Amino acid sequence: MPSFLGIRTALALLVAVVAAGASLLLSGDVQASLVVLVCAVAAVLVAASSSDTPPSMPIAISTESEPAIAEVIEAIAEPVLVIADNRVEAANLGARELLGQHVLGEDVRVAIRHPAAAERLMRSDNGGPAAPIHLVGLGTRDQRWEMRVRTLGDGRRVVHLIDRTGSYAAERMRVDFVANASHELRTPLASLLGYVETLREDAGDDPGTRARFLKIVFGEAQRMQRLIEDLISLSRIEAEKYRVPGKAVDLADLIEEVTLELSGSPRAADLVTQIADVPEVAGDPTQLSQLLHNVIGNAMKYGREATPVTVSLQPEGEAMVRLSVSDEGEGIPPQHLPRLTERFYRVDSGRSRSLGGTGLGLAIVKHVVERHRGRLDIASTVGKGTTVTILLPVQRVS
Repeated sequence: MPSFLGIRTALALLVAVVAAGASLLLSGDVQASLVVLVCAVAAVLVAASSSDTPPSMPIAISTESEPAIAEVIEAIAEPVLVIADNRVEAANLGARELLGQHVLGEDVRVAIRHPAAAERLMRSDNGGPAAPIHLVGLGTRDQRWEMRVRTLGDGRRVVHLIDRTGSYAAERMRVDFVANASHELRTPLASLLGYVETLREDAGDDPGTRARFLKIVFGEAQRMQRLIEDLISLSRIEAEKYRVPGKAVDLADLIEEVTLELSGSPRAADLVTQIADVPEVAGDPTQLSQLLHNVIGNAMKYGREATPVTVSLQPEGEAMVRLSVSDEGEGIPPQHLPRLTERFYRVDSGRSRSLGGTGLGLAIVKHVVERHRGRLDIASTVGKGTTVTILLPVQRVS
């Protein structure tokens, strides 16, 4: 069957012949009519050579050029496996690191050694997305994974493992925080209610008893006030953690102010300062003052009587300033060091509460340091003491 462009060319040639015939009839000049005919035919042929080319056909892409499924899943960071006939046909690097290099070709129940995973993978489905299942203890004892399975059109199944350890830990910290905060507030509140109830009865008639009970009530009220203030401070610091502070702060002057404020402490005479000439740091003066109060205050609380508490301020290269606070107390066992900055974590709960600690001091220090884009390190030796080191960036000169 002639194409559309071929029919159009034939019609153009017919029109050229008709035009030449009309020229012959009108003029009677055969030679002129032949010239018209030749020119018309030539024009039609030139046009046809560029427009009558058949339209290009789509080029088929060979399936051999498509990447293999193993190469595709290798580009995914999270563990992914492809299952065929209940055996592992392909596994990316993440899956091999989690389950072992030997999983290829293994029965999926052997490759993923978890009862809940085996039960899910042995169950047939209709190919639609099924609800994910949660696996505890796969990899390490504390790891938590979410497993999703999807059946492909050819019967193979794709298993996707998503690490939920971090989100679970964050949720656990949130729950623990609420529980600890409730406990820390409930304890002094119960004490307050108990002593107030006692004062309302006959005990309130005795001046000595009344004075002693009121002193306890006042102390418990102060404890609640400190806790609430620390909770508010921690919330405020966390809300501002993405806003880098830009004020120029003279840490030497700030240390002098804080030590002066702590001069009423029983251990104020043990404070030793070693202040070098350092540049100003980029910071928030209020939060840095709170940091100094917490770190120096802890050293004074937990250091031994009549031993020095040394506050040192030195340059650390050209871009940082190093603040160190050292005591000569009992020290902290190494297993406690990684958790010291957790909210409400205490090495010795009884001693901390008796000294007026809220359990939030080092958590506040950690968040202040993070907001200032600094670094925090706590080193301790049992029987010798503890040193808290903080590196803070200096104020850049624009």
